Amino acid sequence: MKEIFRKFAQTASNAVGSYWSFLIAFAVIVAWGITGPIYKYSDTWQLVMNTVSSVVTFLMVFLIQNAQNRYSTTIQLKLNELLRGVKGARTGLVNLESLSDENLIQLHQEFERLGERRVSLNKAQKPGP
Repeated sequence: MKEIFRKFAQTASNAVGSYWSFLIAFAVIVAWGITGPIYKYSDTWQLVMNTVSSVVTFLMVFLIQNAQNRYSTTIQLKLNELLRGVKGARTGLVNLESLSDENLIQLHQEFERLGERRVSLNKAQKPGP
C-alpha cells in the first residue's frame, strides 16, 4: 500500500505542479465566475466552489507533505554519504535530525564561531594596503 501511495503521490505532485494544472485551475475559476450571473450568485453557487477548493486543498496538503518528506530524506541521505566519504568529517553529524532543539542551537552556534574564526584568519593573512 505504501508503494502504491508513493507512486500516486509522486505522479500527482508532478502533474499538479505543471503549468497545465495551473491553466486548468484558472479556467475552472473563470468558468465559475462566468456562471455567477446565471445562478444569481446564489449561496449554492458559492458553496460549490468553497467545497471543491476545500477538498482539493485538504488532499493537496498530504501530497505536498509526502513529496517534501521524500525530498528531505533523499537530501539527508546524500549529505550523509558525503560526510561519510570526507576524511576528517565528523560523522556524528549524520543523525542531527534526532537532536533536541537545544542541541541543534548549540551546534549552530559552534559553527558560527568556526565561521567567524575563519573570517578573522583570512583577514589576518591578507596583506594591508
